[in-house]
Amino acid sequence: MELYPLKFKPIFKEIVWGGSRMRTILGKSVAANKNIGESWELSGVKGNLSVVSNGYLKGNNIEELIEVYMGELVGEKVYGRFGQEFPLLIKFIDANEPLSVQVHPDDATAAQRHHAYGKTEMWHVLDAEPNAELIVGFRKETNLTEMLEHIEKNTLRDILNVEPVKAGESYFIPAGCIHAIGKGLLIAEIQQTSDVTYRVYDWGRNLPNRPLHIDLAMDVICYHAAQGHKIAPPQALNRPEPLASCPYFTTNKLTLTQGVRRSYAEMDSFVAYICTGGAATVGCGGQSESVSKGETLLIPASLAGELRLEPQGKAELLEVYIEECETF
Repeated sequence: MELYPLKFKPIFKEIVWGGSRMRTILGKSVAANKNIGESWELSGVKGNLSVVSNGYLKGNNIEELIEVYMGELVGEKVYGRFGQEFPLLIKFIDANEPLSVQVHPDDATAAQRHHAYGKTEMWHVLDAEPNAELIVGFRKETNLTEMLEHIEKNTLRDILNVEPVKAGESYFIPAGCIHAIGKGLLIAEIQQTSDVTYRVYDWGRNLPNRPLHIDLAMDVICYHAAQGHKIAPPQALNRPEPLASCPYFTTNKLTLTQGVRRSYAEMDSFVAYICTGGAATVGCGGQSESVSKGETLLIPASLAGELRLEPQGKAELLEVYIEECETF
């Protein structure tokens, strides 16, 4: 059976800091009494495998698809590196309360400690309340001793780099960068397939199912002053504007007011489109599928040679693929 543009059923995560924006802003089918902190849109994480929601492959999970279609689905280089594991986790995050201050290990540390991949990620802000903030790195050069002293005194915020945030901004968070999402934010997150998180500080919540991991985090954290994390909102229309590019993913922003064509004939990668505003139709290989705000569409590598994107009025899309797989 031939592949086609694929949609997946969201995996909702009810979390203590979650809110209602998945329902009120993204239009997802979530009960009003549920505090949904995350909606995993495309996941290859064990125990949380995304399941197809459209077409004749409906009901199959992403791992089953890769087992059958291999490089035809994800690209030959991607399949050669990751096998049946989909290499990215794409999610929406609704922070009704601040998330913990945390850090993620790199590939080498995660492999040694957890037999897992590390976690480099990026955020794209969809909605921000007035005075919303993100924490990205340290305000100044610091060290382990100073950090531990501030944790003990509950003054850690004093040495953290706190960024005021507006919708449309993006941030790149490499492994080792201490970070936290503040309250009042709706964010699209693109990351490596990993669920390894070290909590350093949790704002005094001290909940039994949310332990701290300072002993694991201390030799993972980069203690340099933060720089280069914030990405200014692109202004161009009807052409891809780069947001982030690293060996784990490349992300572009597309703001469409007219149809455009995209070609990935030589990329040898799947392409994911995350719709962050409006709606569009993506056509490829004689097939097409619509994607609207809050939805994610996976274009198989075998169909990515010639894509046609047609907005329904105006559309905003994040375009994600892997182009540096050989440099992992």
